[in-house]
Amino acid sequence: MPGMQADPPRPPRLIAIAAVFTAIGLMSFGSGMSAWIRREVVIRRRWMDERSFLAGLTLCQIAPGPSGVNLATLVGTMLRGTPGMLAALLGMVVPPAALLVALGAGLAALHDRPWLDSTLAGLGAAAIGMTLSNAIGMSRSGVRSLGDFAVLVGIVLAIGVFRLPLIAVLVLAVPVSLALAAWRR
Repeated sequence: MPGMQADPPRPPRLIAIAAVFTAIGLMSFGSGMSAWIRREVVIRRRWMDERSFLAGLTLCQIAPGPSGVNLATLVGTMLRGTPGMLAALLGMVVPPAALLVALGAGLAALHDRPWLDSTLAGLGAAAIGMTLSNAIGMSRSGVRSLGDFAVLVGIVLAIGVFRLPLIAVLVLAVPVSLALAAWRR
């Protein structure tokens, strides 16, 4: 009815947060983790909107530590406070760490097998593809002007082609991006 406000959505249960981040931690690795988190938290479950996620992802990528774990901590906190943070963090870290120990022992036993190198190369290619897909998906909503696109291309060229250090690129790109955002407003 007009004039009536809808009830705010109920925050997810702690067990749901833990289950999602356990699955993400077990199925993802490296920079592809943010793609899984985005897919589960923003697209599938709609626990967060795209804008909030992108803002959080930005903070998590510049903060010290692994950005996937940082992002799990941030999302858990935003969803349910400290209990949500603990559920997300424990789900993200504990089961994958146990699996990694088991896999490490298995790989040590198989280190001389010729098929292992090609298998690991295939997994690396899949991770690169997933990261690229996530970057394209996030660019659709994060790049809203020609200036934003120019900053994006400049960063890709500076880091990906010219191999400039990330810190040096950020020192230039962040003020440019902030100035563009301020100018648009």
